[in-house]
Amino acid sequence: MFKALPVLLCTLVGIALGLGTYTFQFAKGFAYLSNDPNQCANCHIMRDQLESWQKSSHHGRAVCNDCHTPHSIIPKLITKADNGWNHSVKFTLQTFADPIRIRPVNAERLHENCIRCHQDFVNDIRGTGTHSGGGDVDCVRCHAGVGHGPKR
Repeated sequence: MFKALPVLLCTLVGIALGLGTYTFQFAKGFAYLSNDPNQCANCHIMRDQLESWQKSSHHGRAVCNDCHTPHSIIPKLITKADNGWNHSVKFTLQTFADPIRIRPVNAERLHENCIRCHQDFVNDIRGTGTHSGGGDVDCVRCHAGVGHGPKR
């Protein structure tokens, strides 16, 4: 009985790896490692985000990764893996919201990247209590259409 256990475990691991590899290839998984915004819209649900970004004021200056991922390589890859896993599960099981909504962890990352890119401009207004009713600045509260163009 114990001799069959390693064979069973190897078989199960092999099946999982085979299915995972096939799914990754089928979903064009390597495309998500690029910086091309068109790859972010591989899935039809992201088409509106791509089209609105193309009409935004950031279109010639920033791509998806500039706003939605960390800029250091390891945190960026971890974020891409986390988001890729969540997207694949929700799209496969059809449990995503339509229109899609940003998760709180990603909204915080987006906020951090806004501050980082516009640091020289926003340093004067951050933490003064005079912008957005006090406290720290929540960029997308007032500037929601900047990255993805005007709301339809």
